[in-house]
Parts: sequence; structure tokens; C-alpha cells
Amino acid sequence: MLATGGPFVQRSGLLRTRVPAAARTALVACALMTGGALLAGCAQAASATTEIRLGTASIPQPAAAGGMADAFLVIQNNGPADRLISARTSDGGRVTFRGPVSAGSAIMRTLPDIGIPARATVRLVPNGPHLLITGARPLRGDTEVTLTLTFARAGPVSVQAEITNPETGGGSYF
Repeated sequence: MLATGGPFVQRSGLLRTRVPAAARTALVACALMTGGALLAGCAQAASATTEIRLGTASIPQPAAAGGMADAFLVIQNNGPADRLISARTSDGGRVTFRGPVSAGSAIMRTLPDIGIPARATVRLVPNGPHLLITGARPLRGDTEVTLTLTFARAGPVSVQAEITNPETGGGSYF
């Protein structure tokens, strides 16, 4: 049954409002703009998240001012495999990568980079791969410096590293 006339159309017992063509066009345009804005927002949020996360960064205070200092931290990779290719500190100096010459060895060698496997957590620790800082401004206990690590795929990621002094009761990485 189809009834016409006035602003209503009735089909199969349903009562519907007749919407003029100009209003339908405006509603479609509004829906498209809103949908586009939502999609743009989703794309922006996805690109703003990083696959690499840094945490628990610690630098034991060096015995001598301007001396060498090791830096230890945790790297969590939630994406595909990557490589740590460079690092710097907010206190200047030079950062190199160090690691054992063989598994279980206490003898360290300079590494060109540090591999970060896909969907894995890598711990830069004293008896494994870690950072060596030389020539930085004096690193004093109970302060912080910013470490900026650059990854081949993920780019630069920063973390605050606490400079610890176990001799004066300061914390340590462990």
C-alpha cells in the first residue's frame, strides 16, 4: 500500500518523512565531512604513536669529572626489527655502543650498532650491550640527563636517565 500526499509517505505500514532533495544533499555532505574528519583523526593518532619505547634509564656517576660513564636502559620494540644506530646526551660528549666480545665475556668491544629484534624487549646492561659516554659535562648523582637514541627505522626517541650514586645512597639500575 502506498499513500502519498503531504510530507509523509507510507510504505508497508511504515511512516516516513519526505525529505527535500536539497536537505538530503546537505545531510550527505555533512556525513562525508564528519567521516573524513574522523578518519583523518585516526590516521593522525596512528602516526603519532611510536613502536619503540624507552624506559628505566640509569647512568652510574663516574668516579672522575668528565670521565667515562656507562648508560643502561630498557628498549621495548612493539614493531618490526630495528637497529639502534646512534645516541647523544643533553650534557654533550660522545656516545658509543659497547658489548661483550663473546657470550658471557667481561671483555667489551665497540659495536657499530645494536640490533633490536621485532616485538622484543632489549636490556642494555653492564655485562651486555650498553652505551658508553665520554667527554660529557660532569655527571652528578641525583640529577637527570636526556638520552636521545636514534633508530634506523623508528628515528629518534628520548628518555630521561637518572644519574645514580650508590656511594651516597642513590639508586642504581639494579
